Amino acid sequence: MMTTIEAGAELAPKTYPVTRASLVRYAGASGDFNPIHWSDRIATAVGLPGVIAHGMFTMALVARAVSEWTDGAEVVDFGAKFTNPVVVPDDDEGTSVTVSGTVKSVEDGLATIALTVVSTSSTTGEAQKVLGMPKVSVRV
Repeated sequence: MMTTIEAGAELAPKTYPVTRASLVRYAGASGDFNPIHWSDRIATAVGLPGVIAHGMFTMALVARAVSEWTDGAEVVDFGAKFTNPVVVPDDDEGTSVTVSGTVKSVEDGLATIALTVVSTSSTTGEAQKVLGMPKVSVRV
């Protein structure tokens, strides 16, 4: 169901679980088998806090939220900076990624949505922004 897209609208947050099984499935679909996405030994050896989700997997979750809010509207522009990794513990819970949005403008058939994307650890409950300046423009 499409959310009303009008300037100033706060879009209902969407939360998606991310587990090691999610990463394995994404690796198979994308062909990205970099061991930082499945091996704690390799991830920590290169200075990461643990296994991390693929950046494009995180972006796909954001795109999924936008698609749900806009009933699959055409994406015209989509961008962000990767500011913090989505660390995925090796347990059944994993972590979660929550996407929130605010419609900044609706002009000339395009809606611009400012996004907030956080990952919340299932073990510590800590939430951390993982994307910097994420925004998307869709045709409405």
